[in-house]
This record gives sequence, structure tokens and C-alpha cells, in this order.
Amino acid sequence: MNQPLGVLIMAYGGPNNLEEIPGYLADIRHGRVTTPAVLEEITHNYSRIGGKSPLLAFTTAQVQAIQAQMDPQKFKVYMGMRHWAPWIEDAIRNMLDDGITHAVSLVLAPHFSKLSIAKYQAKIQAGLEMHRGHIEFVHINSYHNVPGLIEPLAARVQEGLNQWPANQRHEVHVVFSAHSLPVRIINMGDPYDSQLRETAQLVAQKAGLRDEQWSWSYQSAGRSPEPWLGPQLQEYIPELAEKGIRHIVSIPVGFVSDHVEILYDIDIQAQAVASECGVRLVRPSALNSDPVFINQLAELIMQKADEEGWLRLEPSP
Repeated sequence: MNQPLGVLIMAYGGPNNLEEIPGYLADIRHGRVTTPAVLEEITHNYSRIGGKSPLLAFTTAQVQAIQAQMDPQKFKVYMGMRHWAPWIEDAIRNMLDDGITHAVSLVLAPHFSKLSIAKYQAKIQAGLEMHRGHIEFVHINSYHNVPGLIEPLAARVQEGLNQWPANQRHEVHVVFSAHSLPVRIINMGDPYDSQLRETAQLVAQKAGLRDEQWSWSYQSAGRSPEPWLGPQLQEYIPELAEKGIRHIVSIPVGFVSDHVEILYDIDIQAQAVASECGVRLVRPSALNSDPVFINQLAELIMQKADEEGWLRLEPSP
């Protein structure tokens, strides 16, 4: 093997300005018509968080940090987005042009679903077919229970709790959440829901939360008519308020960087609902380039390559 192993890090993608939103939505909606009302709503949401998605900047920083943890003689890291530039298919072309023959893929989303992670992997295959090339890929399907995810998330819980005086922290309730998916995934035997709840349980234990001190919610449900997993965070906060809970820490364990589903859906929408209910809502920062998290991802990639026996195939000098 005279080339380093390829590493393809993938994320969802997002518009870099408001003008890109129609094209971005068209790709997400697979040709379904975007109504003026939906376009106006999404444009408004992005305008409230700075007029663009910060996902590209956060993902670029994460990819660079992962590459910094790896031997450049053995690994070359690439970045691809599922729904916007830089596209996964373009990353595949670059890998082929660089002579990559073996590669590990990882999505910056810790929990597997056929409706999410599997679609990224399908994009890889589509890219290989598009460019008429071959790379032997192995995929890291999920990493929902690894120490390098659980520990920094537990640290975020503590960061949130620390926003209250020590004698009041026992009254603070932690709500873990993730992006909702259609309810039909449960009947499909999809592991998404169970993996998310395992992550929440492990983080709660690591943070030392009492069983009654935390609970689960979904958020950011799509706009299709079919039922989506719930309860939705904006509807759940009033339920907690009715039970007398006035202090909440929001920990979105399904996201590893601060982007629209956090910056708008939680920091603006859920925050407004909390205020109306007389609830103080605190949301610590996402993992982003947390060194413990980044080191864990690099280790997972190297372990996967080692399991395949690829690390014993040293690059030529």
C-alpha cells in the first residue's frame, strides 16, 4: 500500500447564506415542492442565528482536529456533507484522485438509524458509482456509548447545573434530547431510539443525577404528515412546568456541534416557551471540538482500521 488510509468524516450540511436556502431545501426534500410558507419559516430561522449555518465551520474544525491526532503518513482525512457543499460525492472524487484504496467512514452523529447514518453510507456508494472508482470502505455505524462521548456530555451536565447555587442544584431537572425521526422506525427495528436512551442513561449516571432528576424528549420534528417520535421539547417543557419544575438544563445528546437545531430550536424557540412557563432554561455548549471527544473519534477510526488489518500495511517511504 503506497497511500495512506482514507478517512471520510461526514455531516448533514447547511446553507452558507440565506440565498442558498431554496437549493438546500430542494436537496433535503428530494424534489418535493417547498411551499412559500416553509421557505419563509426556514429563512426566518436562519436569519435569527446569523443568516447562515455554522455547521461547516464547526465540522471543518472537528475534521482538522481529528487529522491532528493521526499520523499523516498513515491517514488522510476528508470531509463531505450529505445535503450541501462540500458534497460527499465530491469528497469521494478527491479520494479517488489521491489514489486512496482503503478508507474508514464516520458520521458526526453518534446514533445509528437507517433513516440517517445509512443514507450517508449510501451517498458514498453513489459517489463511487458516479466517479466510476473503487475504494474499500468500512463504516463506523455508531459510537453512542463510548467513554469519549459520555464523559464530555456529563461534563456539560455539570456545567449546566453549576449555573445555579449549590443549595439549589438538587431542584434542577436535566432534559436530554435528539432530533426526532418518524415513529415507523420503531416498527422497523431501528436502533436509533434505544441507542439514544442508552446514551442519556449513561450520561445521567456519569453526572450523578438521580433517576427523577432527568428525562427524555425529542426535538426538531420534520414537516411530513406522519407521526414523529416525541414528546417534542417545546411541548414537554410546559408539562414539566405543570409538575412544578422551574429549572431545566437542556442537553441535546444527538448533536455534536452547535447548529440550527440547537441555536434556533432550543436557544430561541424552546427558550421562549420556557420563559412563558416561568422556567429558567440553560443549554451548555455542544461538544464541537472538545479534545476528549475528538481524541475518542480518532481512536475509533484507528481501531477500525486496525481491526481490518490495514495498519499493518505500512505506506511506502
